[in-house]
Parts: sequence; structure tokens; C-alpha cells
Amino acid sequence: MKTYKIAVIGGTGKSGQYLVRKLLEKGYSLKLLLRQPENFAPQNPLIEMIKGDARDETAICNLIEGTDLVMSTLGQPKGEKSIFSDAAKNIIKAMNHYGSKRYIVTTSLSVNTASDHKSERVKMATDWMYQNYTETTADKQKEYELLLESNLDWTLVRLPLIHLTEENFPIETNLTDCKGEGINAGDLAEFLVSQIENSEYIRESPFLYNLKE
Repeated sequence: MKTYKIAVIGGTGKSGQYLVRKLLEKGYSLKLLLRQPENFAPQNPLIEMIKGDARDETAICNLIEGTDLVMSTLGQPKGEKSIFSDAAKNIIKAMNHYGSKRYIVTTSLSVNTASDHKSERVKMATDWMYQNYTETTADKQKEYELLLESNLDWTLVRLPLIHLTEENFPIETNLTDCKGEGINAGDLAEFLVSQIENSEYIRESPFLYNLKE
């Protein structure tokens, strides 16, 4: 296995913590983007910390310099305008500058693609997101459009409700509909790590969900 150095955005968030733990278990070197690195407790020789946030173009450049790929589980900061398209613009620009191609990122099941055949349940959930979180939901769609226009080897993983547990259940992916109602954070982390060396979903937006009895 190639030893990659990975830039991680959103690594201290709820699902991001699971991803960071899984990457460290696998022995990957990480550069973490942190708003407040002084509050980040785990001291690990595999972790390099970069201060800043995803709207900060300089911080994103510092993060991506010298890395082989970028992974993001970025969440929406409370009380701020939607961050997703701003972050995508900075990430795409910096990756192009440094010649980095592989970008693995998570988003909501509300994102629509041209090939979708969403069930009525998922259409209703998408409509609910637009009604209740209008700005962020529209901005996540804009993030997808920016990725489509880019030349990156991106994978945008669309997710239902994330359950913060390491408990494992079978998972399924689907490019047109989300047939499960949740995904465990441990299973999500495992899937994201599996995509580092997997080209199946390059420039695709799979739904990921658990299959439960």
C-alpha cells in the first residue's frame, strides 16, 4: 500500500473524528485543518495541524501543500453563512495549484444529480431540507455543481442521518436513490478510507447507508 499524506477538513466534527481515528489506525500521515488547534488534545506524530478554516484561502493552501489527496467531512458552523461552496472553491483552486487530484467529500442526501431516481421518501426529505435549511441545502447543491465543473477526481458521498457509533452493520451504495435511513459513523469512516485506493466512484455521487434488519 502506498503511504499517502492526507489533508483532512472537518476532522474534529462529529463524523470527522471517526474518520481521523480510522486513518490513524491504517497508518496514514495527516494534515488537519483546525480553527483552534490549541484545543485539539490528541498528540500523534502522524498529525500535523494547520490553523484556519475552509473559507481561508491561505489556510487551505497550507493544508493541501505536500499532500496526496484531500478528504472532507466539513459541517456547517453555527451562526455563519453557508460554508460549502466557499470551501469547495478554495479546495479546487489549491488542489489545481499543487497538482493534487483525489478529493473525497461527504454531503447530504438532498443533493440532486441528473441520474437520480429518488423515492418519494427521499424526495420528501430533500424538500424538507430546502424548506427548513434553505441556504445550506442550496449551497450543498452548488458545491456539487462546482465539483462537476472541476477536473478533480472527486467522490461526493451522499448521506442520510449519521449515527455516532462504531457499531457495524452491512452497508450499501446506490447512485440513484438512498434506500436506507441512516449510516453509522464507523461504517462511514471505513467506506471513506476504502475510497482512497478505489476508482469505482470517481466523479460520482453515491448514496451510502446501512442495511439493518
